[in-house]
Amino acid sequence: MAKSASKLDLAAALLDPASAFQQPKDVVTYPGLSREQRLALLEQWERDARALAVAEEEGMTGGEESLLARVQQALASLDARRERRDIGTKHGG
Repeated sequence: MAKSASKLDLAAALLDPASAFQQPKDVVTYPGLSREQRLALLEQWERDARALAVAEEEGMTGGEESLLARVQQALASLDARRERRDIGTKHGG
């Protein structure tokens, strides 16, 4: 879940998802977010994780482990949830 129990500041979370969520998978399960909001949060988190990975490869310390694999798993999970919902019935619902 989100790091604090207070209401999510979506604008701030979109700038720095790691400041609002403990893990990328928490974005997938956070109540009240649209699929588009979840994607935007995870895509920003992915950009941040890629930048951190590049910095680490260049010998700069990032201070935390790269989250790229976990972000990509959360994105895949979001897509899997959508696919399951789309094939829930023969009418797609």
